[in-house]
Amino acid sequence: MALTVTFLNSAYLHGRCCRHKVLHPLLGPLLSYSVSKLYSSYRRPGSQPEKKTSWQNIDFSFKKGIDVLKTQLSMLKKETKDYLIGPGGHPFSQYLLEQTRVLWEFRSQEDLNKWVISSDVEIGGKSEVHLKLGRNNQAALLYGTLNTEVPRDGETKYSGYCSMRAKPPVGSFARKKYYDWSNFNSLYLRVRGDGRPWMVNIYTDPYFSHQKDDLYNYFMFTRGGPYWEEIKIPFSKFFLSSRGRVQDDQHPIWLDKISTLGFTIGDKVDGPFQLEIDFIGLLNDRAHTEEFAYETYEKNPRA
Repeated sequence: MALTVTFLNSAYLHGRCCRHKVLHPLLGPLLSYSVSKLYSSYRRPGSQPEKKTSWQNIDFSFKKGIDVLKTQLSMLKKETKDYLIGPGGHPFSQYLLEQTRVLWEFRSQEDLNKWVISSDVEIGGKSEVHLKLGRNNQAALLYGTLNTEVPRDGETKYSGYCSMRAKPPVGSFARKKYYDWSNFNSLYLRVRGDGRPWMVNIYTDPYFSHQKDDLYNYFMFTRGGPYWEEIKIPFSKFFLSSRGRVQDDQHPIWLDKISTLGFTIGDKVDGPFQLEIDFIGLLNDRAHTEEFAYETYEKNPRA
């Protein structure tokens, strides 16, 4: 028994430190609870740490491990087949001529499960956010209530935000995957809002660990009313920020290493909000020739 516990503890530590390794997805069902702690590591100031050790929360199941192995091998087979066909599983000639692409559309609960919602409740706030299918199952309805009351923990200074973010793509054996949007130059959305402004966030995979909080933002203004609106946002308009601060050193988005996309509302106005999203897609607008909308600085300029 002691040997088994030692093995599972080492496997858990391996999963925490090297989540992208091959061993981790095989032990995923066994370590489901422990690994989930990686995505909820925030602990409010003053709260007590958990006293249970990691191995006490492990759900050991050999059958689940075999099922996961079969699933990962089938995913690997499909990925290999798509790679041999061409970019994204499409022939190269079709890829070059592609002008539009729908990334996400919302027609079923399965489509909603590809997204996660969050709010300032994670830091002790009181905002509420919900996500469900709209009328006739033809759109995603993101709604809730924004509350800017700051939690009384002595450390938090700002509050009042809600967000919705797509789950990042994952390949076989828990490998990181990225969206390649380099063949397009604009983001294209069909939405219906209540007149409140939103922030569109694009996350890219960082090359260095200190860039893990970097993301690219641009504003999306909804006009309210009963009519849908189609919004086109060129990628050249997105600016770089980190932890809510716009960075001085700006550069264009790395469109070949897109991790995920999200929406955030935080306009400091208490009250209800609502946003309906029909689809999110990409557009290659030949009339748009701007490469980057902001001033860049030459690093280490010569005298």
